[in-house]
Amino acid sequence: VEGTTRLGYSENTIVPLGIVLVACTILYLIPRTSVLGAILLTGYLGGAVSTHVRFFEGAFPIVFPVILGTLVWGGLYLRDHRLRELLPLGH
Repeated sequence: VEGTTRLGYSENTIVPLGIVLVACTILYLIPRTSVLGAILLTGYLGGAVSTHVRFFEGAFPIVFPVILGTLVWGGLYLRDHRLRELLPLGH
């Protein structure tokens, strides 16, 4: 809670932000909605990057969401044949 308020968010936004994250993650885990979930998670993580760039607390808080987003899309690429057909890497 202290870290969230230090970054400029009020305490009453913590639960809604958590709910949004859980909803995006659930959409990502369901195969039929996984692309939508990945898009929404990318936006969520982009907000995290934006917040940390604004307060610059070192490179790790900025780079970590970028790495996590890359893993989200990499995992989706490996499990979804439609994405592999759209982006045929290495073929």
